[in-house]
Amino acid sequence: MATITFQGKPINTCGELPAIGSQAPDFKLTNRKMQDVGLISFAGKRKLLNIVPSLDTPTCATSTRKFNEKAAHLHNTEVLVISADLPFAQVRFCEIEGIKHVGALSTFRSSFAQDYGVELLDSILAGLTARAVLVLDETDTVIHAELVAEIADEPDYAAALAALSKA
Repeated sequence: MATITFQGKPINTCGELPAIGSQAPDFKLTNRKMQDVGLISFAGKRKLLNIVPSLDTPTCATSTRKFNEKAAHLHNTEVLVISADLPFAQVRFCEIEGIKHVGALSTFRSSFAQDYGVELLDSILAGLTARAVLVLDETDTVIHAELVAEIADEPDYAAALAALSKA
């Protein structure tokens, strides 16, 4: 279990992020077409997982927009925003915001939050995910992991992008 804060108050996650150097757990997430996808769907590509509580919050929306801007210039890389939002809401958000370089995936019928150790256990956000960024290489090895200490803060974009440039 990890402890982060929400508006300065401590909250707990169900576990720990996958460690750098470990193999990322496979997942089953739902895409915009209501299809289940897993790591195999992105085989041979580097992956940036931008894990957020909900796209309907300012910080989550900002991080998705910023990664969308950066993703346009990344070679052999899938940038994915993962949230508990339903795929319909994710599609609407991406269309309104002009998100073209980030794939949105939903945890709504998945154990992803538990498997990746990011499910929030307490506070009014219980059941949503903590804010985290993982970078995986082409073989799904974790090469960068950040659990954002204060859920209202943005992730360290430069560190995530630097990890991608080394992969």
